[in-house]
Amino acid sequence: MSTDYAERASRLPGAVLWTKGADRTGGGAGGLVLPDGCMDLLWTEGRLLVAGPDTRAFRPGPGLRGPWAGVRFRPGAAPALLGVPASALRDRRVDLADLRPGGEVRRLTGRIDAAPDPAAALEELALRLAAEAQPEDPLVRAVAGALAAGHSVAATAEAVGLGARQLHRRSQAAFGYGPKTLARILRLQRALGLARSGVPLAETAARTGYADQAHLSREVRELAGQPVTALLAA
Repeated sequence: MSTDYAERASRLPGAVLWTKGADRTGGGAGGLVLPDGCMDLLWTEGRLLVAGPDTRAFRPGPGLRGPWAGVRFRPGAAPALLGVPASALRDRRVDLADLRPGGEVRRLTGRIDAAPDPAAALEELALRLAAEAQPEDPLVRAVAGALAAGHSVAATAEAVGLGARQLHRRSQAAFGYGPKTLARILRLQRALGLARSGVPLAETAARTGYADQAHLSREVRELAGQPVTALLAA
């Protein structure tokens, strides 16, 4: 499998532009994709797709060797650009033509296929979609920011002035799932970041709000589908 993955901050605020070379083994499009609360606009030759928000680890199937480029939007940002609630795309990869007129998507795909730098052309498309979309809801950003910082769902609801049901409904549309699920996923990402930097697992668990290392291990297995030690080794 190709390992030439690279990413950089996008010109679209809060987004990341990434590229990945072709899988030369023929085994599929690459390794495990962990839940992160985000949605991606994807290009591979001849196709534009959208990756919805994941509730569990996703492993691309065979037949999609790449190369790939993607724009990863910050949590809650993509629905306004795509005109569809995030919950409709949860745990799915769909062709952009399922969400926008097919003729338009064919023209866009051909333009990006022919571009000297398909990743830059994909970023231009994301910038255009953002310019045409309604402004991002500041409440959505506030919810994502509070949960990413480790605040409880109750404290987040109080901070943004929403009741529990309102927060859940708004979160479903913006993030694809309720605030408790988003909080679990963002905590997992914080924990993995610490562990990959060399922080011992017991300390990682304590610093990210897990009851203990065993709790962290259970969450990793449930959300990533494998033991934390295997995930870190990979």
